Amino acid sequence: MNEGQMVRHARGTFDVVITPVQPAEGAASDAPGRMLLAKTFHGDLIGTAAGEMLATMSPERSGAYVALDRVRGVIDGREGAFTLVHRGLMDRGAQELLITIVPGSGAGDLTGIAGVFHLTITDGVHNYDLEYSLPTS
Repeated sequence: MNEGQMVRHARGTFDVVITPVQPAEGAASDAPGRMLLAKTFHGDLIGTAAGEMLATMSPERSGAYVALDRVRGVIDGREGAFTLVHRGLMDRGAQELLITIVPGSGAGDLTGIAGVFHLTITDGVHNYDLEYSLPTS
């Protein structure tokens, strides 16, 4: 986060559509899967995101995923865009997830945004808590 700036929270839910991408001809059968992501955010962040994900999973429920999303929307009356980077690991079912705003990726009224995107899934509903800071206007 940016030092000296107030930390805020934007909370809500989002819908996600995951579309698998066909592997390239000749790709190894155990190569990571590639998916396109389309998200719609509701709540304190109103907007959409488009991104891509690479993922792999073993029969023992261990694996990993990485993704990038470009988010476009409005937070606290400020309209713009920023990029999220995802890093997820699973070790025999135990999960570790870190989603952060890419430094310097903010645009429009969201230029200078920094923060962490906390994700929880409850009963199939994707909930977010975007912990962020923005430069004062």
